[in-house]
Amino acid sequence: MRKLLVITIIYFYICYYIKPTFGFVNLKSLSTSFFDTPARFSARINSSELCGALLVADPLDACSSLVNTVFQFDHVKFVLIVRGNCSFLDKVRNAQLAGFDGAIVFDDQVEKNLISMIGSPEGIWVPAVFVSNEAGETLMKHARGEDGECCIISSLTETSWNVLIISFISLLVILSVLAVFVSVRVYWRNPNRSSNLVGGKLVESLPCSIFNATHISGYMENTCAICLQDFKDGDSLKILPCQHKFHANCVGSWLTKWNTFCPVCKYDLKTEVTH
Repeated sequence: MRKLLVITIIYFYICYYIKPTFGFVNLKSLSTSFFDTPARFSARINSSELCGALLVADPLDACSSLVNTVFQFDHVKFVLIVRGNCSFLDKVRNAQLAGFDGAIVFDDQVEKNLISMIGSPEGIWVPAVFVSNEAGETLMKHARGEDGECCIISSLTETSWNVLIISFISLLVILSVLAVFVSVRVYWRNPNRSSNLVGGKLVESLPCSIFNATHISGYMENTCAICLQDFKDGDSLKILPCQHKFHANCVGSWLTKWNTFCPVCKYDLKTEVTH
C-alpha cells in the first residue's frame, strides 16, 4: 500500500506540473495559422486569443535595446524576433522594455522541432511564444504593423480539460492494475485460500479420521507422503477416494495449491467432483 501511495503522489505531481505546451499564431491577412510553444517564463494571455499589430524587431535578434519602441501606440503590439546570439529571456525582456505587449520568437534553423523557451519569470509580464523558421519568415514578410493583423491563440483551456480527462482515465487504469496486483498478492499470501476451486470442493468433501496407532490396519500407512512425517496419535487425517491418507493440512494445501491428483498414486480426484 505504501508503494501505491507513492506512485499516486508522483502521478498527480507530474499531471499538475506538466502544462500544455502548444498554441497557434494566426496571420489574418493570409488566413494562416502556425503552431507555437509558449515560453515557460512568460505570462499567459487572459483570454482564448490576443490580437494586435505585428512589427519586426530592430535589431532582429533583440539582443540589445530595440530601436522601434512603441509606447506611443494605444493598441496591442507584437514584435517578431529571430532566435540566436542571446538568451530567450533577454530577447523577451528587451521587447517588454520597448513597450511591446508580446513577443514571437522564430527559429533560425530550418526544419527543427519547436522548443519550449525557458528562463526566470521574474519581472516578465508579457506573453512570448516560439514558432518555426518557416512561420517566422512568413510572418516577417507580411508584418505591416496594422491593428489586429496577428493573433496568438491559446489552446490552454481545451488542452487542460483534455489532459485532465486523460489523466483521470490513466489514473483509474493504474489504480485498477495496482488493485489487482495487491489483491492477487494478498490472495496468494492467504494460507486458507482455495486457488483451485475443484481442490477446494474436494478438501471439504474428504472424510476425516483421527490417527490412533493401536488401530493400524495392514493397509493403513503410518507416514504422510507429502510432509514425510510419521503420523502421531491424535493427528487429523484426510482420506482420499483411493484410500491413501495424509495429514489434513498437508493434503488440503496440496489439493488447493498444486493439483487435484493423489501424491502417491496420481489418482485424479476431479472425477469425484464431476460425478
